Amino acid sequence: MLKIILSRIAQTLVVVFFLVTFTFFAIRAIPGNPFADAKATSPEEQAALEAYYGLDRPKIVQYFNYWKNIVTKGDFGDSLSMKGRKVSTLISEAFPVSLKLGFLSLLMGIGLGIPLGTIAALYHNKLPDYLAMIVAMAGICVVAFVLGPIFQVNIARPLQFLNVAGWSRSSDIILPAITLCFGVAAYLARLTRGGMLDVLSQDYIRSARAKGVKPFNVITKHALQPALMPAVTYLGPAFAAIITGSFVVENIFLVPGMGQHFVLGVTSKDYNLVLGLVLFYGILMGIANLISDLALIFMDPKLRKG
Repeated sequence: MLKIILSRIAQTLVVVFFLVTFTFFAIRAIPGNPFADAKATSPEEQAALEAYYGLDRPKIVQYFNYWKNIVTKGDFGDSLSMKGRKVSTLISEAFPVSLKLGFLSLLMGIGLGIPLGTIAALYHNKLPDYLAMIVAMAGICVVAFVLGPIFQVNIARPLQFLNVAGWSRSSDIILPAITLCFGVAAYLARLTRGGMLDVLSQDYIRSARAKGVKPFNVITKHALQPALMPAVTYLGPAFAAIITGSFVVENIFLVPGMGQHFVLGVTSKDYNLVLGLVLFYGILMGIANLISDLALIFMDPKLRKG
């Protein structure tokens, strides 16, 4: 167990290192200056700002200084677009919102996708199977930036207790969460269906049925746990992805999460903000994968013995 944890941590550190390195040089390769769009900023003032933030130095020097500040001080740097704000402060303020939205969306996706996939497998090549897979394919093909406006126009407007956009009431999380959950539910439904069909064809399932075990017990006690292993493998990265991928939904519904900072960082060439978000998301993805691996170990006795 300890070996697996240490191995996953080492992999995460390597992936994050190369991810941040690529992002560092890629975002600086974009034409433009992060201070060029500032109003009433003369070339002298722009040069002074570049010197203040260390952007006048060679890129390789900026690169090593960035890692030095992270390792020695835990400092992601100052935001270039929001003067006087630390990147770490912006992330700590916005992440709880994205986490709340992502967690609720994931729970809704699990609650919809796993039962849908199970029903599809139990009624293989029958009408419930076809209907479930149509819903799953629709969830995969219809992207969030299409679903969001549809829900705003057809659900939020007729209902008084739902805002079209904003984050002022507790009910404002409902539509963004529903919009995000469809993609997760669709993939979970397909993975659960495939896993369940594979398990139901195993000899020990046929033996349990031959011994007179009730169909409900066959599904819940014998088939469901091994059938869910592909879904559990997907859930780890999906949890991180549903947060990292929520910036579209957050902008549609004006959710004050991390998505707004991601869009602002790219459009305003806020190097430190983009790098801080990439670093944070990389670590988050590594943690999610580690939790997924540990869950698989507890579910599968063969993996525990290995």
